[in-house]
Amino acid sequence: MSRHLRYFIPLVIFLIMGGFLFKGLYLNPRAIPSVLIDKPAPQFTLPLLKDPGKTFSTSDLKGKVWLMNIWATWCVSCRAEHAVLVEAARTGEVEIYGLNYKDDRGAAKAWLNSLGDPYVLNAFDEEGRVGIDWGAYGTPESFIVDKKGIIRYKFTGPIDRESLHSILLPMVKSLKAES
Repeated sequence: MSRHLRYFIPLVIFLIMGGFLFKGLYLNPRAIPSVLIDKPAPQFTLPLLKDPGKTFSTSDLKGKVWLMNIWATWCVSCRAEHAVLVEAARTGEVEIYGLNYKDDRGAAKAWLNSLGDPYVLNAFDEEGRVGIDWGAYGTPESFIVDKKGIIRYKFTGPIDRESLHSILLPMVKSLKAES
């Protein structure tokens, strides 16, 4: 009996591992859970990207539904989503605020001057501490914040037109309609 058990244990371990791997095939790689969903947006006060003498704070946005986009010029995916953000800003349906993450101020300003500036304001997070407070794993990441300052949705990766029109803008409209 013990001889047969010796062959049975590796088979059971293999089947368990196979089950986990099979389940992983059906997970959404963009769905990175955030403990911040349905929690107040992290408070910060940072200098503005374009005017370091002025500051921007999340507390300034109470009563608005807005999108926080964490981005950087060194981020290839940020360049891919930038045209979509410009398009979204032109619709006037959502106010987009930027958090320029661990970047060079001059490069970021040149980027916006060259490619267009979809942001109402841009905070400059040179050391990346605020991005970490928001739970950012990297860039780009975007968060929808409701009128009460509660994070309602996190979008990881570059926003494409389909996601903008099927997920983000409908959610913004819904949150704006709430009292």
